[in-house]
Amino acid sequence: MNQPSKQREKIMAELRSISHLFDEALPIPGTPYRIGIDPLLGLLPAVGDYLGAIVSGYIVVQAARMGASKQTLSRMVGNIIWDAFVGTVPLFGDVVDVAWKANTKNIKLLEKHLSEPHRVQKTDWWFLGFLLGGLALVIFIISAIGFWILRAFFHSFN
Repeated sequence: MNQPSKQREKIMAELRSISHLFDEALPIPGTPYRIGIDPLLGLLPAVGDYLGAIVSGYIVVQAARMGASKQTLSRMVGNIIWDAFVGTVPLFGDVVDVAWKANTKNIKLLEKHLSEPHRVQKTDWWFLGFLLGGLALVIFIISAIGFWILRAFFHSFN
């Protein structure tokens, strides 16, 4: 669905706010770097990754509604999968999550795509469903692997 310009700007402002909250809301004192609540949520085993993926998935759905191409949507989901995959590695994943900022990357991809009006397309809802279903499956598998690793780690002490 191609929204009128005012509605599109309202949605983009909302997506930018969400991205900022999850990727850059909090300054790190004494540095030029900022973090959001996404890496903090990542400290919660499994639940944090799911919450982050749901919010990131919402951004992808809105991008589809605004006419993002299959290629742009695929790249956006790829950023989320990479973020979730690396996030399963304890501590290292959280450090990478601070730098990767998948939501910020996805907003930039969407803005670039939308800046070229001839590229705005009608949403292929089957493709979007396939992408989001694949994302959910990957997040589930990553969580299961993370759970298995934690279980093996704690069993090594018994």
